[in-house]
Formats: sequence, structure tokens, C-alpha cells
Amino acid sequence: MEFFVLTIVIIILYFIAKNYKTEDFKNINLKRKEFFRGDILNHEAGLLVALLAKVAKADGKVGELEAELIKHTLNDISSHFENSDEVRGRLKELYNKEKDNFSNLITLCDRLYILTKNSYETRVKYLEYLLNLAFIDGEFSKSEREITEDIAQALKIEQTDYLKIILKLEAFFKNAKEQEKVSLDKAYEILNSNSNDDDNTIKKKYRDLVKQNHPDIISGRGESQNKIDEATKKLQEINEAYEIIKKSRGI
Repeated sequence: MEFFVLTIVIIILYFIAKNYKTEDFKNINLKRKEFFRGDILNHEAGLLVALLAKVAKADGKVGELEAELIKHTLNDISSHFENSDEVRGRLKELYNKEKDNFSNLITLCDRLYILTKNSYETRVKYLEYLLNLAFIDGEFSKSEREITEDIAQALKIEQTDYLKIILKLEAFFKNAKEQEKVSLDKAYEILNSNSNDDDNTIKKKYRDLVKQNHPDIISGRGESQNKIDEATKKLQEINEAYEIIKKSRGI
């Protein structure tokens, strides 16, 4: 069986801002397509999805970003099989079955180890992907740490490599949060408001600025094309700022 190779791409800042775009994130690459028949848990693809399911549900819930990443992962994996629709359906069934079952964790890890025993680097990449999923909501819970530690040990991954991945992800998400705060502060500045303003005040200031900078209104006043272009650019900034603030407030 061709080894199932996983390529990790660093999660972009839009994950933190809940602005994830699946087309920007490529996960899985196989050297060639194969037609799969048989027990999906005898394939690295099935074993990876089963472990992803357990990590996603480790803290008792599957968050929005976790669900989005799982969805895209199933699409990516299945697209590399000739019978892609069938494989995706089976992987989805497997995910739903395995996310609430933790009793077979070590058994699945042992199977994955056997399939990848000659490629330590591949096992490290699988672990890195699992840890990306655990960190994707910006938190790394005790239960997520415990289950990923168990997986790392079962896959015979060195503790130093496990900790190295965690440190890298912690640094990434810390920086992402700092960048998010800068972006949010800038959004309030664009709307001539601040974080203490209530939702209605923010909405009113947004509407006032839209009226002041709408290119149709500027054009109707007989302004030059340069003024109209400036207003168009400003309106885009206003709309983007308002979206950032709305997402931060959940409105």
C-alpha cells in the first residue's frame, strides 16, 4: 500500500478571526490515486480520520473551526481516491462513529504505527496535524493534551519532538491573538468608536460613515473621479472594519 503522506501548512490568521477560507488550505497530497476497497481502518487515511475524531471531541465538544477543518480534511483525503465519493462517505461515517469512542485509541495508534514504522517523519507530521486540530480554537485543554500525549507515546514519537510542536503552535497562536487585537483596535479607529460603545452606537456610526463615503452620493454631488475613487476605497475599509467588530462581538 502506498504510504499516505500528509503535508502540514501553517494555519493562517483568519482561523483566529473566524474568517477561514477552505480554498486557502491544502492538507493532503498522495503520489497517485488509488481505488480503495476493504476495511478503511486498514488504511492510513481511515486511521488518521479516526484519531482526528477523538482529538476533536476530547474536550467534550467539536467547535466551529474544528468542524470546518475536519470537513475540508475529508474532502482532501477522498479527492485522492478514484472512488472519492464512496471513500468520503465511509470516512464521514467513521468520523461520526469514532468521535465518541475512546476505548480503542491505542489499538488504532498501534495499527498506524505498523503502517508507518519505517517513516518516523510521517508519524511526526500526523501528530503535528492532530495538534493543529487541538489548537485551532486558540486553546489547548487538559483533555486535548492528555489524548495527544497518549497518541505520541503509542506512535513512538520522542517527547522532545512532541513538545517542540506544542511550543511552535503556542507561539503561533499567541502572535495571532496579538495581531487580532491590533486589527480590532484599528477597526474601532476606522469607525470613530471604541470597545466601550454598545452595538447600537457602533451600528449608527457605521451607517453615518457609509452615507458620508458612499461613491454614489459623492458622484451625485458632482465630485471629481479622484474623490469618487477615494470614497470607494474608504467605504471598503469601513465595511471591513465593521465586519471585524461584528465578528469579535458575535453579532
